[in-house]
Amino acid sequence: MSQSLNPNGQHLFSHYPYWAECFGTAPFLPMSRAEMDQLGWDSCDVILVTGDAYVDHPSFGMAVMGRMLESQGFRVGIIAQPDWNNPDDFTALGKPNFYFGITAGNMDSMINRYTADLKVRSDDAYTPHGEPGKRPDRAVIVYSQKCREAYKDVPIVIGGIEASLRRIAQYDYWTDQVRRSVLIDSGADILLYGNAERAIVDLTHGLAQGRAIADMTDLRGTTIVRDATPAGWAEVDSTRIDWPGRIDAIPNPYEMKDTENMTCSTNGDATEGEDDDVMPIKIVPMPLHRRSDLDPEKTVIRLPSFEKVRNDSALYAHASRILHQESNPYNARPLIQKHGTKEIWVNPPPIPLETDEMDSVFGFQYQRVPHPSYGDAKIPAYEMIRFSVNIMRGCFGGCTFCSITEHEGRVIQSRSEESVIDEIEQIRDKVPGFTGTISDLGGPTANMYHLNCKSMDILKNCRRLSCVFPRICKNLKTDHSATTNLYRKARALPGIKRIAIASGLRYDLAVEDPEYVRELVTHHVGGYLKIAPEHTEMNVLSKMMKPGMGTYDAFKRMFDKFSKEAGKEQYLIPYFIAAHPGTETKDMMNLALWLKRNKFRVDQVQTFYPSPMALATAMYHSERDPLQRMSYKAQKMHIPRNMEERRLQKAFLRYHDSRGWPALRTELKRIGRHDLIGSGPNALIPAEDEVENKRQQRPGFKPKKSAGNVSARANTKNKPARNSSAKSTAAKPVSAKKPTGQRKQAESKGSVGAGKRPGPRKRR
Repeated sequence: MSQSLNPNGQHLFSHYPYWAECFGTAPFLPMSRAEMDQLGWDSCDVILVTGDAYVDHPSFGMAVMGRMLESQGFRVGIIAQPDWNNPDDFTALGKPNFYFGITAGNMDSMINRYTADLKVRSDDAYTPHGEPGKRPDRAVIVYSQKCREAYKDVPIVIGGIEASLRRIAQYDYWTDQVRRSVLIDSGADILLYGNAERAIVDLTHGLAQGRAIADMTDLRGTTIVRDATPAGWAEVDSTRIDWPGRIDAIPNPYEMKDTENMTCSTNGDATEGEDDDVMPIKIVPMPLHRRSDLDPEKTVIRLPSFEKVRNDSALYAHASRILHQESNPYNARPLIQKHGTKEIWVNPPPIPLETDEMDSVFGFQYQRVPHPSYGDAKIPAYEMIRFSVNIMRGCFGGCTFCSITEHEGRVIQSRSEESVIDEIEQIRDKVPGFTGTISDLGGPTANMYHLNCKSMDILKNCRRLSCVFPRICKNLKTDHSATTNLYRKARALPGIKRIAIASGLRYDLAVEDPEYVRELVTHHVGGYLKIAPEHTEMNVLSKMMKPGMGTYDAFKRMFDKFSKEAGKEQYLIPYFIAAHPGTETKDMMNLALWLKRNKFRVDQVQTFYPSPMALATAMYHSERDPLQRMSYKAQKMHIPRNMEERRLQKAFLRYHDSRGWPALRTELKRIGRHDLIGSGPNALIPAEDEVENKRQQRPGFKPKKSAGNVSARANTKNKPARNSSAKSTAAKPVSAKKPTGQRKQAESKGSVGAGKRPGPRKRR
């Protein structure tokens, strides 16, 4: 492993290994005392508790964290999907020497269990046999409490997608209220957010050296609890909006002045030679902070308190806006938010991993299969990703409804070509059931591999939320040659019959490199290619931070051209979202008309799901646009909030489904669009009498005996949904023929802590 120092921080593998490295590498991280005995361990240094089944694969966060710590010389055990009602499950591996590391798993426990319509899901893809109910709601909180009950003096470290997206006060869709930081609710000692390799390595080595966890307050990518801002810091006060025209100095609540003994010579200022650490805190109003001479290394931004954002949705949107503006690891400042008498302190995001560090993380000795204790049980999430390869992390798209950028960051972290090729060969040679097809070479997106800013100096000063909206940044590299070359080398490997690309494609980037599109369409599309316009109307797309349909049309022309040249009949599968904040009936109507003109029929659709910390969730809760500067005077946007309207918008996407026609007729009449009801070429849905006439003309028609009969639809009204609200499905052209031999592709790639549910496509 390379030991060169990252110019922006300590190299991931620069620590001297802990003494327990003498035990070597475990075949699997132990899940029982018997396995620990076989390894010769008397105890674990770290015990990881997860809501997922343990699969020793780099797409599962706990496997990555466990192998990461193992490479540093620590003994790591795993408690997977413990019974939270049985205290013995949390003591099964004994008392850890350093801490419990807790995560809900690769997916948020609430999104894992409930659909966007708040119905209970019938399965859990991260559990053997897909069995539901194996993890509690708000698993991070529950697991933390149970570990504290088991061993009161053992530190608790929380992380993963559930903790990461709840690091400050956040809107909770399931209770329709703002909740406190999960660090407060769980009672944990520290929270790791984002890609946490650097933080967990530094933290664990610090504990091994005898430092107290309470003393490690400056680790990047962590959130801690403090009593107050330390002395010597400047606070930028961002606790309110609509500041008055004249801004006076804000009294410092922490500064103690002896007014009786103060002289003109001191005037309350630091005297020459005084230590900065004992200087009082400087408070700067937000509108003046750019005009102040502030040291960025000693400046913290104060967000509105939990109590304020809980009671004022505009302040909630403002806090969300500030958090996202402070997301660039190279210029972000710490954030502080008061919760009662305590302060939540969010350190800047972690420095992204360099390519050699990424290669090492993906190069650990993973078994690439589930733990043997599961026997022959199928784990759906594993079945979908076992033949796929994650080639990068992060996303600079910044879509407001997506959590990838918030969790993994917008700086792309790519593996080397050699590392990816080596993993493909390992799959070919070691993974049971491999037949020659790699189901995906991708990640959060299919085509951001090695696409970064052209200038490190520009990147370090950039605060854009997206590199591709409202247009592609001129400083962004859009040359896909690294990806194209990787595809070519991968499919040339002996024993590899096909390389499929199943990750969502960012087509606005793809059109910048026609050679990449040619390569993709000619060799890596199996009849259908997933892309995500999300909507057709610009007023909605602007709230999503997505490009207009002109880009889609340009890509489609390119796709059709190269498909024809390759002699293939291939189709695009566009995905769309219903009920996104800012979407009105007319927007969904226009989208439905676009679908009909283009002969798309969508069977299952994606309804907007307000996930914690997303900008679109701030829109949903506040009815305001956090992409703009907050003001109480700003016009509110329309929010499809109640279930009836959300179902109506979904019905527009499924305009061909007769079950939605009654509601669509009522709505079209209400908005004066009677012309869309009937049998004409421009009609969207048929009139009621036309439907009845067709029904009566069917062979074997029998009139109803009684008007009081209950329809089958009514009998199934309360039947639990089977993921239809959370999954997007292929929108097939009416005339499309499904290619023979088409495989179901893996659509979820989860890098460390990724919160993706296998089955639904990645949200772009």
